[in-house]
Amino acid sequence: MKKMWTAFPCAQPASRQPASAPPSTWHLAPTRTRAVTTTCARALGPTIAFRPAIVPRPAIALKRVIARLAFAAIMLPLGMISQAQAADAYPSRPVTLIIPVAPGGTTDIAGRALAQGLKSALGQTVIVENKAGGSGNIGLAYVARAQPDGYTLLLSYEGYHSGNPVLMKGLTWDPIKDFTPIAEVIKGPHVILVPKDSPATDLKSFVAQARANPGVLNYASSGIGSIQHLGAEQFKLLTGTNLTHVPYNGAAPAMQDLLAGRVQLFITTPPTAIGHLKAGTLRALAITSPTRHPMLPDVPTTAEAGLPEFQLEAWFSVFGPAGLPDDVVKKVTTAIKQVVTSPEFVAQMNAQGSNASYQPPDVLGRIVKDDLAKWTKVVNAAGIAAQ
Repeated sequence: MKKMWTAFPCAQPASRQPASAPPSTWHLAPTRTRAVTTTCARALGPTIAFRPAIVPRPAIALKRVIARLAFAAIMLPLGMISQAQAADAYPSRPVTLIIPVAPGGTTDIAGRALAQGLKSALGQTVIVENKAGGSGNIGLAYVARAQPDGYTLLLSYEGYHSGNPVLMKGLTWDPIKDFTPIAEVIKGPHVILVPKDSPATDLKSFVAQARANPGVLNYASSGIGSIQHLGAEQFKLLTGTNLTHVPYNGAAPAMQDLLAGRVQLFITTPPTAIGHLKAGTLRALAITSPTRHPMLPDVPTTAEAGLPEFQLEAWFSVFGPAGLPDDVVKKVTTAIKQVVTSPEFVAQMNAQGSNASYQPPDVLGRIVKDDLAKWTKVVNAAGIAAQ
């Protein structure tokens, strides 16, 4: 409760309260009580004094609420203006692009080319940071936990983003809930390879050989959960063949065993195979894209080779943490489109065996969901247990 001054009849003797005194002669005389000093005003009638009055606290609380609401009404527009100014200023400092693999692979090459282009498109430095390990899980988990402010982005690979959730238990990130799709950057077609002395001279003859020798022929992959692994399992389902999986720690050792004839099939991206194909040490049966690749003009597509339903193009796309503001997504997407559709970037990707392929956020989001469903179906049909 709060005290305010109010009047009460003064308790002085009647002799000191002259009735004849006109109002103009009123004066204040101090009077003390036990707890508080009051003041008497002499007048025509009984002298009055002033003492504290009690004002209910609800009235005080109401005044405080009204004051706070008024303050908020003033500050809210200022806060909105500040946020808008911050969004307009993005990016005001360097942006970090996380690459979830070691330097040198397709993801790393594409990421560095993209970062170089974004420097001009965004007007800000884009730093490439490799966070390799755990089949991409270290890099993806790092971005999933990052602040959604647009300064930490991820260049992800289909094998990690859509393959790991299907094949691995206990992941600390969710491919949909923990990320904001921004843009697809490139697609990597795959080429179906056999040793140079293989009896299979085309895709149909290899399928016939595999059907005649169930469980005898081996296929290589760059690791469990890789697109080579999932793609080969899909190939088995489509062709009705039984091939044995031999996983390797990367494409390089898998290629060495293919060259030595210790495995009979390897489905991988063109960059690792082009040199061997030109040297005649390997044989390409088909490329798993709708059109022939400019670096391998003599290699037929799977449709031309008699297996049109087998398409295998791994995507490489940019994501941010979940909750990335729409205006930041729009700025980054616009910049990525500018880079990916430029003749310089297209030529760089073609030279390394990939295809520049821009897709906006909504399309990329659907691609992720569709791929999760597709690879889940393949893994279940193949009887592969999550590890």
